Amino acid sequence: MSTATDRSRATYRFLTAASGAAGSVLVLAGLVALWWAASTSGWVNRAFLPTPQATLQSLVQGLAGGDLAAYTWATLSRMFSGWVLASALGIALGALIGSSERAREWIAPTLEFIRPLPASAVMPLAIALFGLSGGMVLAVVAFGAMWPVLLATLHGLANVHKQLREVSRSLELSHLAFVLKIGLPNAMPDILACMRLSMTVSLIVSVVGEMIASQSGLGQAILLAARSFQASELFAGIVLLGAMGFASNVLLALAERSLLRWQHP
Repeated sequence: MSTATDRSRATYRFLTAASGAAGSVLVLAGLVALWWAASTSGWVNRAFLPTPQATLQSLVQGLAGGDLAAYTWATLSRMFSGWVLASALGIALGALIGSSERAREWIAPTLEFIRPLPASAVMPLAIALFGLSGGMVLAVVAFGAMWPVLLATLHGLANVHKQLREVSRSLELSHLAFVLKIGLPNAMPDILACMRLSMTVSLIVSVVGEMIASQSGLGQAILLAARSFQASELFAGIVLLGAMGFASNVLLALAERSLLRWQHP
C-alpha cells in the first residue's frame, strides 16, 4: 500500500515538474518569437535590436574563436571568488553576532544602517582605497553579496529554539560547540537559500565593477559593444549573462536540495 502511495506521489511530482518546465519553455519561446518579430518587421531599428539569428551567430563565433570565452571565464572567476568570500564572511560574522544577545543589541542597528547601501554607492570609496583594480571589484562584490548570508545566519542563530539552548546547557557545550553543532545547523536552510541570492548579487556587481573599473570580463565587453553600436555582440553578452545566472541558480538549488534532503520526505 505504501509502495503504491509512494509511486503515486512520485508520479504526481514528476508530472507537476514536467508541466512547469513545459510552461517555462513556452514562455521563453513566446519571448523569442516577439523578439524576432520586432527585429525583422522593422518595429525597432536593427542597430539597436538585432535578430535572434544574428545574436546566436555572434555568440557562437565569440565563444568558438573570439574573446567572448575569455571574458566569460574572467567574469565567472570574479563572481565565484567574490561569492565564496562573501559567504565565508557572512557566515562567520553572522554566527559571531547572532550567538550573542549583547552583540545583537549593540551591532544590529549599525548593520541595518549599512545594509541598504547599494554596492555601486561604495565603489568610489573602494576606488580610493584599492584603485581601479581587480582587487577593488572583488572587494565590492564581496561587500554587496555578503549581506543576505550574514543576515540569514544572524537570524538563524538568534532564533534557536529555547529547548535546544537548554539541551546545550545541560550537555555543557562550549560557545563554539553550540554554534557549530546547534546554531549553524538550525540556520542552514536560511543560509543556503540566501547563498543563492548572494550568487545573483555577486554576478550583478561583478558586471558593474567591470564596466566602471575597465576590468576584463563580460561587463567590459558589453560596454564596448554598446559604444561601437555592435548590437549583436551586445545581446550575445547579455544572453550569456542570463545563462550564467540561470545555470548557477540551478546548480545551487540542486546542492541545497541535496544538503536538505530531510526537509523533502
